[in-house]
Amino acid sequence: MKRIILSAALAMLPSFAHAQNEGVMTRIDGRYDQTATIARQIWEWAEVGYQEEKASGLLKDTLRAEGFDITEGVAGIPTAFTAQYGDGGPVIAVLAEFDALPGINQDSVSTRAPIDGKTAAHACGHNLFGAGSVGAAIAIKEWLEETGTPGTIRLYGTPAEEGGSGKVYLVREGLFNDVDIALHWHADDENSAAARTSLANRSAKFRFRGVSAHAAGAPERARSALDGVEAFNMMINMMREHVPQETRIHYVITSGGNAPNVVPDFAEVFYYVRHPAAKGVEEIWARVAEAARGAALGTGTQVDWEVIHGNNPLLVNETLAKMMDKKLREVGGVTYTKEEEKYAKKIFASFDDPRLSLGSQEEIQPYERSLGYGSTDVGDVSYAAPTVGLRAAAWVPGTSAHSWQSASASGMSIGFKGAQIAAKTLTLAAIELYSNPELREAARAEFETARGENYKYQSLLGDRKPPLDYRK
Repeated sequence: MKRIILSAALAMLPSFAHAQNEGVMTRIDGRYDQTATIARQIWEWAEVGYQEEKASGLLKDTLRAEGFDITEGVAGIPTAFTAQYGDGGPVIAVLAEFDALPGINQDSVSTRAPIDGKTAAHACGHNLFGAGSVGAAIAIKEWLEETGTPGTIRLYGTPAEEGGSGKVYLVREGLFNDVDIALHWHADDENSAAARTSLANRSAKFRFRGVSAHAAGAPERARSALDGVEAFNMMINMMREHVPQETRIHYVITSGGNAPNVVPDFAEVFYYVRHPAAKGVEEIWARVAEAARGAALGTGTQVDWEVIHGNNPLLVNETLAKMMDKKLREVGGVTYTKEEEKYAKKIFASFDDPRLSLGSQEEIQPYERSLGYGSTDVGDVSYAAPTVGLRAAAWVPGTSAHSWQSASASGMSIGFKGAQIAAKTLTLAAIELYSNPELREAARAEFETARGENYKYQSLLGDRKPPLDYRK
């Protein structure tokens, strides 16, 4: 007990804390090869949502070897897991993602170069997310062990962020109920811990069913399911003029028939609807549903739909965000080698109008509060526990997520360095949180105020089970 009290007291001394942080960062640097190997292996596998068996297994094996207790298949998802060290509070959670994006493919080189036979890629850097978070969890565990600080570090292996809402099912199962603070990060083209919100989001596959017939010989007998899809799309495209400007609606036709001379009796379109507020998504969704029914009525077809995923918007906690910004500035940005500079210049030349300049990867962007137009299932976590994250420059400045350029950098040293920046920053943030009860209390107070009185959690995907086959 004396050692715990002494360790906590020493950690509060500025000079001791600074030296301790330097030691922690040096140790994470010593694990660079492990982080890079994990990130590259997951990048090569490029497993899509709910099919990340190898990636999940690699992260679990790595953490198990470091003394973490692993619970597999949580929330009814085979690739989801928790890895825990310690017991009692405070409980700090670190999120780890590892799913790839379908329909994009790129080698880790500076020119457009798809890999033959590959149908997915880590164009959102979730291979880095998983590897960097594991590195942080191990470093935090070692710090707890060495200092005798009471508390629990728990890593959540969270699959299918890309359109599968994996974390929502974990929240719905109550797996974050005992968490004091949740930490996360994401690959990006800049270093920032600014308080950026996200859009609420719901998706569904709308399935139209009609009657097949010979398109030339007996068209009067047919009722085209594809006509239903196209009429529906036209209605939604007209509706875009009459929704709030922050709204985002997008779709892909996933099935439209196989031959022009066969009127298709089945067609499917996959829709996303986004808005800054969950209520806004619900209101727009009701109009989308009516348009689907109208399209079916007008084309003599039938329609039904399956909600695939739904995310609440990110609940910003500025108490934590300002702390994370401070830790990120202590860590600093990414420095390129000459070879990496050569690669980066070629990537940068492929952009028409980059918003950042080369060299900005070494900087930390100004702290500000802003609206982000993406969506994430971290949003639901942020309503279960005070949550904070950062973005690390794992891609060449100017890179957009979901591009061949982001897929490329995610598989090479620039991406791996970004994961190291994240691992260091998350570790320093966790150390601060374990050592500073006043900070935890302030974050909790802001969290309770932001959620509002009598808050009751509701997911935007309803009570459906995880769509384990949504990428098949």
